[in-house]
Amino acid sequence: MTDEERYLFDLQGYLHIENAIEPEALAEMNVWLDAQAETDPAFRGQTGNAHLENILAWGPRFRDLLDNPRVLPYLIELLGDRLRLDHDYAIFLQPGHEGLKLHGPTLSPYDPCHYYHYVDGRMFCGLTVATYALTDVPPGAGGLAVIPGSHKSHYPLPDDIRYYRRSSPIVQQVPVKAGDCVLFTESLMHGTLPWKGPGVRRTLFYKYAPGNLAWSNRVYLSPIVEPEGRALEAALTERQRLLLMPPSAKNHKPPIEP
Repeated sequence: MTDEERYLFDLQGYLHIENAIEPEALAEMNVWLDAQAETDPAFRGQTGNAHLENILAWGPRFRDLLDNPRVLPYLIELLGDRLRLDHDYAIFLQPGHEGLKLHGPTLSPYDPCHYYHYVDGRMFCGLTVATYALTDVPPGAGGLAVIPGSHKSHYPLPDDIRYYRRSSPIVQQVPVKAGDCVLFTESLMHGTLPWKGPGVRRTLFYKYAPGNLAWSNRVYLSPIVEPEGRALEAALTERQRLLLMPPSAKNHKPPIEP
């Protein structure tokens, strides 16, 4: 991170990383998803809050984002060099989707998985999200909403703001272009505004944790199979395997290099 990026992440709880996916890769992912949508209604966009799981099994372009060189250095700085992918999923929203309430922990009572600390000149995060936009999210269209700075708040969010019963200037939409990444600590108050954009909003979520911490109860590596029937582990690089290892407090695995 640059000094400015450190300042912004500490101040806001998130960073907007532009052009995090190469145009060719972005186009290939959307072509693959278009093909899936022709035969599987789940890929056409949800009207509820269902997730599409295990996106690493969708092919090499989706798997490459696991250790995306545009984003991995930020994750290492925030989570340490023995970080791990905790879980992954996709959310595709149909126009008219009502959104998802704002959520995130407060500092009291303490949440051992969702935290943000600043100690001796360094930031330390618990569960941290790299969310990738595969389609444009213009201003006013809805999508990701955050309350900047709320990752350091000690008080609960009033319910009328949490559930969008009234508008509030503290809730801010995060407009993005297709291919951008928004990186945020899960301790930031965040949610999804009602989707008013043109077409389906396609978003991928890769959620990382320090190497000693687990939020999900996912099954690791070998049971995950690509559509072609190949076990995922056989297709991984060594760095990707390290990112998918189970949590351990003993730090036996080698450090992950950017």
